[in-house]
Amino acid sequence: MKLFVIAAILAVAAAAPSGYKTEEKYEKDYKYPEITVVSQSDERNLDGSSQWNYAQSDYATRAESQAQKKFTVTTVDDYGKETKEEVYGNTNQGSSYWVSPEGEKFTLTWVADDAGFQPKGDHLPVAPVHVYELPVAPVHVYELPVAPVHEYELPVAPALPYKRTGAGY
Repeated sequence: MKLFVIAAILAVAAAAPSGYKTEEKYEKDYKYPEITVVSQSDERNLDGSSQWNYAQSDYATRAESQAQKKFTVTTVDDYGKETKEEVYGNTNQGSSYWVSPEGEKFTLTWVADDAGFQPKGDHLPVAPVHVYELPVAPVHVYELPVAPVHEYELPVAPALPYKRTGAGY
């Protein structure tokens, strides 16, 4: 009987409505206009290159293109032998434009190829330029001590009289 009462209480608790807001209420509270895609293009070519772009109703745009490129790669094995090989890779470039909620306009352009990823934009931080000279460690000239040279006379064993022994004498 106790098991039946516990099961009934759990069933009622599971059937109770949750306290979460529904989607309709979220849509009513949303204060920004709906953003839609106003233009879009995508082109893929047989040679491996492609271009695509889109523009949104909030004036944000993005464009990107890529092309296949032949690279020469040098690899070095464990024994120091260099091997050159030609491989294909992608080179990409693109740009993005958007307006922040505060009204600030941003433009970002970039290139990604064998030289790495290179973004450019007025909003990106720039590394400081150092105008001072780096300190150089002082060079010390040391004189190595020379081990003393000793002249030794090796002792000579005294000459013993030589006597021949053997058969016939």
